[in-house]
Amino acid sequence: MNARLPIIRAQGEGDKRSFLGGGLHTWKLTTEDTAGAFFMFEDVMGQGKCTPLHRHPEADETVYILEGEILVNVDGHESRVGAGGMTFTPKGVPHAFLVVSDRARVLTLQTPGIGQAFYRGASEPATDDASETVDIARIQASAKENPRGIELLGPPPFETVKPG
Repeated sequence: MNARLPIIRAQGEGDKRSFLGGGLHTWKLTTEDTAGAFFMFEDVMGQGKCTPLHRHPEADETVYILEGEILVNVDGHESRVGAGGMTFTPKGVPHAFLVVSDRARVLTLQTPGIGQAFYRGASEPATDDASETVDIARIQASAKENPRGIELLGPPPFETVKPG
């Protein structure tokens, strides 16, 4: 698409997808909307949701915390970030996060939008009976199919979720 059009989406509007790493994504802007410049989605997650250690080889990632609190590990350094706070992780920097509050709602922005295919490949259209089941095999397969968007580096780096 060459010409971009103005887009206005109200609270709750956008393509809703169940992310198979845990959480409900509401896609506010896709790469199709922005001619590849970026994508943005809102993510609602429950306590204990965490990501493996990973990096985005070709995209910067900004996460704004709308409600709740997360623990982030960026390049080996941990910080707690609550509502109104944000993280910016430059491309290529290893990072992960863990939801430490009962629930968290964040807004994620990646520039450029090279990683969208990973998230779309690791999610399904949301339904009323969507489960919180994590499908690691699907996450790994989507990452393998989209290496420019994400590289999985290892398990979550947080002591509270490391295996025995």
